[in-house]
Amino acid sequence: MALATRTARPPSLIGSVWRSTVGKKAVMAVTGLIMLAYLVAHMMGNLKVFFGAGEFNHYGHWIRTVGEPFLHREWFLWAARAALSVSVVLHGVAAYQLSRRDLAARPAKYVHKRPRASYATRTMRWGGVILGLFVVWHILDLTTLTVNPNAEEGRPYENLVASFDRWYVSAFYIAAMLALGLHVRHGFWSAAQTLGAGSPRRDRALKLLANGLAALLTCGFIAVPVGVLTGVVS
Repeated sequence: MALATRTARPPSLIGSVWRSTVGKKAVMAVTGLIMLAYLVAHMMGNLKVFFGAGEFNHYGHWIRTVGEPFLHREWFLWAARAALSVSVVLHGVAAYQLSRRDLAARPAKYVHKRPRASYATRTMRWGGVILGLFVVWHILDLTTLTVNPNAEEGRPYENLVASFDRWYVSAFYIAAMLALGLHVRHGFWSAAQTLGAGSPRRDRALKLLANGLAALLTCGFIAVPVGVLTGVVS
């Protein structure tokens, strides 16, 4: 009596892409660019603090009303948060799995030492961990206001000043932004190569763009706590 055999289902396209090393790198590249776009917008919003409490608080109110009356209050903000959260999770999981594959593929001992990597390359993993911890703290500090004892609902300018007026918070923020700069510098270059934008003719321009974006974001974000600590923002 013949036994019926069950036909195995072919893997889905999304599953196949995700399981491949190239697919994971592509996911990291796309989600990295999404997060980069958010960082540029977020930095520009943060710099409004130098125009005074009225300007910054108005910006804080506006971002909650984007899309009205078509969208309900804060719908756009929550949609952006959801998209950013998915990007962060996919980026982190892909990075972790690629790191595990890289470690598993290495031989136990090298006959020759590998070429020394750049500082940014060697600190990408730890930089990602530092940024992950920072994001959790930053949300608790200025979004949920859980760890900011002087925060008041609906007063973003005053809450930001109250947060950065604590030297240890500013120090942590500055350290995280330095890690962010290194992460962006290396990550943007890697994303360009993964997505096929790199070429011998464009490599120099891409490196300059990566360095420029990293410097711009680092200086732009650090300017805010420095402004609070020096009394320019108060």
